[in-house]
Amino acid sequence: MNPKTSPATVHAWIPASGHGLRHAGIHFDAVRIAGVLAEQVAYELMQFTDFQAGPIVREATGRRYMYFLLPPQSVTGYRWPAGARALGRDAQGWAYVGVPALGGLTWPLEWRSEPTSEVPFVEVELLREVVGRLISAAR
Repeated sequence: MNPKTSPATVHAWIPASGHGLRHAGIHFDAVRIAGVLAEQVAYELMQFTDFQAGPIVREATGRRYMYFLLPPQSVTGYRWPAGARALGRDAQGWAYVGVPALGGLTWPLEWRSEPTSEVPFVEVELLREVVGRLISAAR
């Protein structure tokens, strides 16, 4: 991997091995979506961005959440529909998100889409548009 374009140089909060908990609202904000809807959102973002969607973390257990990582303090300005939970720094408490390393054993977390120096975060407006459209279509 080229050290100049390595995602580890983009974000110091990506662990060197395994996975670690990171405080949402400090390093990044996140939108958490579960199951099939999360897979659909990730798929559409990846297709629309030519597979450069920004950081998306996928859980392999439980409700199979996906965490779409956004720039810090970016989710509070938006009303997110039911099915998408905004995680950031707000009065509702503290939220932590598991972040996997870029390689090695990271189970039960994995990158669905890695950050790059060109796309260090998921674009908030694009995520919001895709989530809103897919949730509206499901009703």
